[in-house]
Amino acid sequence: MNTQSNTMHESPLESQAVVPAAVIPPARLLYWSVRRELWENRSIYLAPLAVAAVFLAGFLIGLVTLPQRMRAFAAVDPAKLHAAIEQPYVVVEELLMGASLIVAVFYCLEALHGERSDRSILFWKSLPVSDLTAVLAKASIPVVLLLLCFVATVAVQLIMLLLSSAVLAGSGLGVAPLWTHVSLFQRSLGLGYHYLTVHALWYAPIYGWLLLVSAWARRAALVWAILPPLAIGVVEKIAFNTSHFADWLGYRFGGPQHFDFSMPGGMPMDMAMSLDLGRFLITPGLWTGLIVAAAFLAGAVRLRRDRGPI
Repeated sequence: MNTQSNTMHESPLESQAVVPAAVIPPARLLYWSVRRELWENRSIYLAPLAVAAVFLAGFLIGLVTLPQRMRAFAAVDPAKLHAAIEQPYVVVEELLMGASLIVAVFYCLEALHGERSDRSILFWKSLPVSDLTAVLAKASIPVVLLLLCFVATVAVQLIMLLLSSAVLAGSGLGVAPLWTHVSLFQRSLGLGYHYLTVHALWYAPIYGWLLLVSAWARRAALVWAILPPLAIGVVEKIAFNTSHFADWLGYRFGGPQHFDFSMPGGMPMDMAMSLDLGRFLITPGLWTGLIVAAAFLAGAVRLRRDRGPI
């Protein structure tokens, strides 16, 4: 009788404490870990939105003189007309790219260091989430940030195009030249390709290195992220009078030499004209960088497992 009674009392507790943690799929744990990072780091989406809002406000002010500028552009060379019409769309792309890089760098440096400094790692480690899942969630945030910046860029450019068309139509000017020179679909396609290949895949070892430093450093993570590469370059230059490591860093930050998104006529950012995914995928530097990024992430997982609060 006592055995049956104990069984009846213990079974519900076991089903509540053990079974739910055991049956949660890894993909769901990763999904909620990513959402947790977004909840805790609002700058991931607020910074790009703020940059987009400020630029759009300036663009709205500039619409007052758009009809006069379009009449002046009509008398110039077609290449100059294209560049003049396209310029604000290029600027917003570059601004949001820069914002995404800055936010991604500082997020990666703080991702693992912050939870150790505020001792919240003790709480997060008590949850049924492995160190691998936690680090992969943090490593995926730069990709999520790129997606947010891409959507924000396309949305802002579409608003710019519609508002410009309305102003030109209200002034009695045709909107066909505007839509012809902007080519919003081609720009979006090329921009998405650029984000995926360069900012997500090509920069993967950079994000991995920053996460590794974040997991290792006790303080001044930014200094420790910069100091070792700088020291290697200086020692190589002094000892061998070469700059191979500095050249490699420039290659990594600048991208492959064939990665050129310019039109033959010098019209920048018509990136859809030079999409070559096959050529990019066979670039040795891509796969070398991904292997290095995987090694950095493995080191970050090990450090998160072994290191406690600061």
